[in-house]
Amino acid sequence: MATKLDKVLKREVDVKGRAHTLTIDQSGLKLTEKGRRKGIELTWEDLVDGDAAIPTALNASLGEK
Repeated sequence: MATKLDKVLKREVDVKGRAHTLTIDQSGLKLTEKGRRKGIELTWEDLVDGDAAIPTALNASLGEK
């Protein structure tokens, strides 16, 4: 049985030698460069909708920077 996601999880990941923070919560995922507020966001709905929705969501998120 899986554990229900009922609080925010934050983990640090190294991407191309730079520290990033991955935040996982009930609404989806957010990846931001360490020390920054804006980043790439992906909702669970976008992820579940299929492969066609993922590039659209990522491009929209990148456009907000």
